[in-house]
Amino acid sequence: MYYYPSHPPYLLLIFGLFAALTSGLALAGTLKLIVNKWRSDGAEKSNSQLSIKQLSVPFLGITGGVVLFMCSGFEIFGFPPLLAYAVGVPVTILTALLVWLQLGSMMSFVQRQGMQSLDLDTLK
Repeated sequence: MYYYPSHPPYLLLIFGLFAALTSGLALAGTLKLIVNKWRSDGAEKSNSQLSIKQLSVPFLGITGGVVLFMCSGFEIFGFPPLLAYAVGVPVTILTALLVWLQLGSMMSFVQRQGMQSLDLDTLK
């Protein structure tokens, strides 16, 4: 027998997408401010811990929005709620953790090597 939700969580799906998109815009703006500051002051002189703290709140907003979006999407496509959250939460958190680690390693690389290390157009 198939599971059909009587009230699919369309509102949660829309809210999760909205939260992830607005938090993504906030993260992009914060990253632009940090990069502009690094360009003017020099990345080697900046405090990367302060940069990580500035990025954590928008990143958590993206993660929370994606969790809501994924779990609601699974429920809409017929997963029972418990299974939807059992699949959606670990997948989203694992992906977010990997992205966060990559972002942190890129920021520390730029802090060590300078902004010129990311300029791939001049490499031959």
